[in-house]
Amino acid sequence: MHTVVERELELGLVLSPERSVPVPARLTYRTDDPYAVHVTFHIGSDTPVQWTFARELLVEGVFRPCGDGDVRVWPTKFDGRSLVCVELDSPDGRALLEAPAAAVSAWLERTLRVVPPGSEQGLLGLDKGLSDLLAMASTDDLLPGGPRPSDEAPEAGA
Repeated sequence: MHTVVERELELGLVLSPERSVPVPARLTYRTDDPYAVHVTFHIGSDTPVQWTFARELLVEGVFRPCGDGDVRVWPTKFDGRSLVCVELDSPDGRALLEAPAAAVSAWLERTLRVVPPGSEQGLLGLDKGLSDLLAMASTDDLLPGGPRPSDEAPEAGA
């Protein structure tokens, strides 16, 4: 059984330093994908926009600027409000979003209680999957080139 931690919140899509528009979003964390956070943006189209990136990136970005490439996260203050900025970059364009830091931090704390940092790998089941895979394979199948050579000497004339 997997646990899901969700939070609906309104983000601000920054259009200019003076103007932003509200964007309803859902933050989702699933224990069956323990390294990732999923963000779904409801932008008024038939299909919501979804982004997935490392939970660690968001955790760190609440405290200090981080990220490289498609997702960057950093804390800021604006008009006395603490915000978390998330910049998303794709071939379709770039978006700068602002989220209330308290809401993001509270949601992250819930995810960290469910899966503490450093314990994510245990949820992936890689060790069990590898053991099952190895148990299914015979020793002969594991060697490149087919069956294992016999310890017996070849017959004369062979």
